[in-house]
Amino acid sequence: MELTLTPENFLHILQIGSPSLPIGAYCYSEGLEMLVENGTINDSSTLRNWLTSELTYGAIRVDAAIIKRSYECIHIQDLENLQNWNHWLSAFRETEEMRAASWQMGNSFVSLLKNLIPESSDLLRLINSCQYPINYPIAYSLACSHWHIQIHTALLAYLHSWLTNLITSSVKLIPLGQTIGQVLLIELQPVLIQIVSEIDTMKDDDLYCCNWGLSLASMQHETQYSRLFRS
Repeated sequence: MELTLTPENFLHILQIGSPSLPIGAYCYSEGLEMLVENGTINDSSTLRNWLTSELTYGAIRVDAAIIKRSYECIHIQDLENLQNWNHWLSAFRETEEMRAASWQMGNSFVSLLKNLIPESSDLLRLINSCQYPINYPIAYSLACSHWHIQIHTALLAYLHSWLTNLITSSVKLIPLGQTIGQVLLIELQPVLIQIVSEIDTMKDDDLYCCNWGLSLASMQHETQYSRLFRS
């Protein structure tokens, strides 16, 4: 059945796709803090190039593809493959810090959902089927499926939230003006739309990324002298 955007699920996606959702996403810079310190990113142009590269070739694109796959598993009640995708995503993380971040946000999201939807035995069954710990993209797909949010809308909101978090971090780190940050969000909208379009045709063999720059920056960030954000 083709889902339509109703006022109710529109409001739900605004809530769960909000960068201010209390799951801790705001406290991670994903290596950006180190890249600013070493001069790799120093203005809006270098930031735009880095964000475009991460969206096009990085792990965030794979995360979005897994959201689509887990969403489909929930729809057909394929709980075995839902669990498999959660384990796959844990193994996919290139550094311990990135895996810990995904687990922390995922399990914080699950705790939040249990408070937002306390009477849902079906949601609890799906959560338990994933096994602990739950990765953030998997938890996000559970929420989107429960509230019947159309998958393309869900993916755009997920990517937009990720982008907003990193631009907000950059406004503080580089620093940039708030207006420049908003301009970057507008300029990168076509990239978000393109990525969601590509995810529609991605096969399982296409689930890879070129993410070594971010991984190295993330590992260096752990021992950075002064930090605003978590590793």
